[in-house]
Amino acid sequence: MSSDFEGYEQDFAVLTAEITSKIARVPRLPPDEKKQMVANVEKQFEEAKELLEQMDLEVREIPPQSRGMYSNRMRSYKQEMGKLETDFKRSRIAYSDEVRNELLGDDGNSSENQRAHLLDNTERLERSSRRLEAGYQIAVETEQIGQEMLENLSHDREKIQRARERLRETDANLGKSSRVLTGMLRRLGREPKHHLRNMKSSHGRKESKIY
Repeated sequence: MSSDFEGYEQDFAVLTAEITSKIARVPRLPPDEKKQMVANVEKQFEEAKELLEQMDLEVREIPPQSRGMYSNRMRSYKQEMGKLETDFKRSRIAYSDEVRNELLGDDGNSSENQRAHLLDNTERLERSSRRLEAGYQIAVETEQIGQEMLENLSHDREKIQRARERLRETDANLGKSSRVLTGMLRRLGREPKHHLRNMKSSHGRKESKIY
């Protein structure tokens, strides 16, 4: 896996954790601070989306045999982004003046209901935060598994390269042995003819002596 993807992944985890924390604070802020916080969170959402786009590009560059694991991680990140956006929308409208008036009525005598809704909203945000942390933990564990796989593949590649080197050395030795054997066979093929010529020459000399 590329180092760029890992860097984007870490930035995304930090950024979404900050977004989750700020979403939980939005409903409890005064109107002016709430407006400023909402604008800040919207900007961070844009940054998170840009990170996801960069991560998508990195995944496309990963070899097909290793791409499935990272594609699953990307789907998990996008799902978490969708949940954060939903929680953010709820947080923005929670306990605004209009919603408070609708929930409490003009007399504002339902403070207990207001507190109950606030607690319910906070609990939802905390659950979202826990899901995000769990997803990030899974991503970290998956990354560790991927690194181990890459290390094993690297070791296997080294073994294959050494085996190829030994095979080339063996081929070279076999070539030398083949040339030696060929030379020996050629010499053996010439020796009988030379011996036969010597025998014929000797026989001729004996006959000439008889006559």
